[in-house]
Amino acid sequence: MERVKAVILAAGKGTRMKSDLPKVIHTVLGKPMVLYSIEAAKEAGAALSDICLVIGHGAEQVKEVAGTDVNYVLQEEQLGTGHAVRCASEFIGTDGITMVLCGDTPLITGRTLKELVDTHLQEKNAITVLTAIVDDPTGYGRIIKDRWGKFDKIVEQKDASPGEQRVDEINAGMYVFNSEVLTRALSMLKNQNSQGEYYLTDTIEIVKAYGMGQVSTMIVKDVDETRGVNSQEQLKEAEEILKNRQQA
Repeated sequence: MERVKAVILAAGKGTRMKSDLPKVIHTVLGKPMVLYSIEAAKEAGAALSDICLVIGHGAEQVKEVAGTDVNYVLQEEQLGTGHAVRCASEFIGTDGITMVLCGDTPLITGRTLKELVDTHLQEKNAITVLTAIVDDPTGYGRIIKDRWGKFDKIVEQKDASPGEQRVDEINAGMYVFNSEVLTRALSMLKNQNSQGEYYLTDTIEIVKAYGMGQVSTMIVKDVDETRGVNSQEQLKEAEEILKNRQQA
């Protein structure tokens, strides 16, 4: 069985939460958000010792909540998702596969991540992107496919043509990578964009440009699983969805 690792992005300050706490330790039904991501990663096949949290804002508080069984790397400056994952390059290494997850998506299930891992392995992909079909894709990166339905690229809202903006399949921000391919692509990332940041999605362009392997997608069955929590309002919505799930 292929070794499954997980990198969980947990460095954000969460300014819109209007709280001094690091975003990922806000609780949903009494449990810190980041623990939901850790549990889902475990259910998908990652041992606790193969899970690494990228921490930054309130690093010690996050460590206190997530415990000593997982690994940590510090992202001292917030220079984008690509930079966050690159901080964990040593952990990612070259063996097995690596899931990249978010610490603020408490609704993601281990079942979906396991399906993503299985899809990745069955299709022998270099990268498998979790996607979602949404009613209103405004603001999200669109998944552009060729006429045969194969993945072509991810286009951000600001760069999307009118036709691309009508696409309702979006990037859910969770991925499975071949570890060796990810490490190589991260080393080639550049920050030549208006924000001066390193974007994880740019690794996809690199992998395609250098012929490092196939990039494919998997559409999530329940779009709620991909919801990120960025505000107190979204936190309440996540709690409602979880309550309904538990009662179902």
